[in-house]
Amino acid sequence: MEGNEARRVLGFAPNSRPTPSEVKAAYKKRIWESHPDLFPAHEKPQAETRFKLISQAYACLLSGGRGDALNSAEYSRVVRTGVPRASGGRKNHPLIKVPFILIILGTAALGGLNAARAYKRQKKDYPSHNPFLP
Repeated sequence: MEGNEARRVLGFAPNSRPTPSEVKAAYKKRIWESHPDLFPAHEKPQAETRFKLISQAYACLLSGGRGDALNSAEYSRVVRTGVPRASGGRKNHPLIKVPFILIILGTAALGGLNAARAYKRQKKDYPSHNPFLP
């Protein structure tokens, strides 16, 4: 999609230069007007087409009118890594993970002890005469 077509779809003049915040506001307005869930069943296919066109126009204007080249690169990075990271990102330090692991292990251990105590108490209070039950 070209920049002028994208501007027209979002309601801007063909040669205007909207700011990213203006593009976002126009996108939200158009999406709320044409969301497929707002239409009856016989009009949903046309609404879905308009919805996709508006989404493409938004992506085109945010990428600076460069079209699908940037979007496909962004898509492949998200699919490959699972999360888009700006400028490389930073991984969590290993020491940050240690307290979380200790909390999980401690909770499991204490929960297991409480469950064993409760089982023993119930067995003592209500003995079973069934040979297949403990």
